[in-house]
Amino acid sequence: MVYLMLSSAIFAEVLATTSMKYSDGFTRLWPSLGTAVGYLIAFYLLAQTLRTMSVGTAYAIWSGAGTASVAVIGMVFIGEAVTAAKIAGLLLVIAGVVMLNLDGAH
Repeated sequence: MVYLMLSSAIFAEVLATTSMKYSDGFTRLWPSLGTAVGYLIAFYLLAQTLRTMSVGTAYAIWSGAGTASVAVIGMVFIGEAVTAAKIAGLLLVIAGVVMLNLDGAH
């Protein structure tokens, strides 16, 4: 159940960040509201996750998965450049999250 809550927090954060891109500097109402609501939901769910999961593990998964997801959304849907450096960076983020989780298991 804790991983479902964390996944939902990540999903809300990714939606909020994507909405922020479309808010045009918070000058467009609906994307701006989507950003605010998305972040409120994301932080609430992350806080609930932290009741039973260690902060290091939860934050590593939340921030790493969110960063990777937003970067992929940017490249696939928003038209941002796909470069070898970006792909390498995404792989490093994923490797870092995996390493932190493996260390947390001991």
